Amino acid sequence: MRAHSPALSTAVLERPTAPAPALRPTAAAAPPRPVRRLGVPPADPLGWLLGPALLLLVWTLGSMSGLVDARVLPAPWATASTALDLIREGRLQANLAISAWRAAQGLAFGVAAGVLVALASGLSLWGGYVFDGLVQVKRSIPTLALIPLLILWFGIGETMKVTAIAISAFIPIYLNTHAALRGIETRYVELAETLGLGRWAFVRQVVLPGALPGFLLGLRFAVMAAWLALVVVEQLNATSGIGYMINLARTYAQSDIIVVGLVVYALLGLTSDLAVRQIETRALGWRRTFGR
Repeated sequence: MRAHSPALSTAVLERPTAPAPALRPTAAAAPPRPVRRLGVPPADPLGWLLGPALLLLVWTLGSMSGLVDARVLPAPWATASTALDLIREGRLQANLAISAWRAAQGLAFGVAAGVLVALASGLSLWGGYVFDGLVQVKRSIPTLALIPLLILWFGIGETMKVTAIAISAFIPIYLNTHAALRGIETRYVELAETLGLGRWAFVRQVVLPGALPGFLLGLRFAVMAAWLALVVVEQLNATSGIGYMINLARTYAQSDIIVVGLVVYALLGLTSDLAVRQIETRALGWRRTFGR
């Protein structure tokens, strides 16, 4: 073993050590940047009135300035006066009740048929073979093109009108409900199989809750389709309803009554869509979506 030199050891021990580097003061921590919210802020319950209010403002200003000819489009105050006269006479309420009843019947039949056919097509392979192709064929044929055939089958009376409305409401209900059924994630199906759920329990606890968002979306489209179909069928040899009132006013060039009828149609569409939205908000309150 090699012996160490005492001089080398002493030199090593007496070697001056380098001073420790001075600690630099650390900079103050930067404040965190605020998170930028990319979603849509919560909606105001009355925010949907902004668009109609702007339209009414433009209509009023155009009538006051003379840019809008009163013979073409009556002023808002003239339209309101005509509406009050129709209400006093009872004509508006009577025709509105008949139109609402037609739309309600057609919507009820269309929604019921759309849900049943969507369940049969979405939950059964053979049901999809039988129904889905037929619905897709009907989807490419406008309902208005079927009206001459419906007149040959059912005549010009109430049955034809309600049937046309029901067909118009059927298509959006079926399409959206069927897409929601087929879009249920397989993990929920596998979980139901693992738990040993029966067919009815599977439909009640998995299928119906999973398809509810699609059904409610289809219901909004179905309501609008029902009102649009009502506008058309009430122009065909009707003897009552808002469409009949508009058609009769067209014959006598009463543009103010025509505008009143159109405003009634618009109010019916807005209020019914708002009602479906309220149902959707309550039924799907558990969802956290981009809009809220």
